[in-house]
Amino acid sequence: MNSAAKIPGTTPFDGEQAKIGYALNKMCFSFNSAENRSAFQEDEDAYMDKYALNAQQTAAIRSRNVLQLIAAGGNAYYLAKFAGIFGLDMQDIGAQQTGLSKEEFKARLVAAGK
Repeated sequence: MNSAAKIPGTTPFDGEQAKIGYALNKMCFSFNSAENRSAFQEDEDAYMDKYALNAQQTAAIRSRNVLQLIAAGGNAYYLAKFAGIFGLDMQDIGAQQTGLSKEEFKARLVAAGK
């Protein structure tokens, strides 16, 4: 067991998670295209069906919950593409992962940098 697996509340992105999350990450990568972002926003279910997301991934997309998306095999880099559709940035994602508000999360980052 690697050290990342020992951190409570984390899901290490390893080879197994990459296999599990392939369809989800492929879909999120498609959001590099404005046309694909629009297609997703027009009909989320049809867009998820196009990528054959499993039930866990579909539920995580619908909930907009980053921790659920990571548990469903999502990679933070690709999930940022998804979050960007809704005007969220990596600080929003970090705040959600830590259970803090965005302002609290940003303050923690500043404090850690001192």
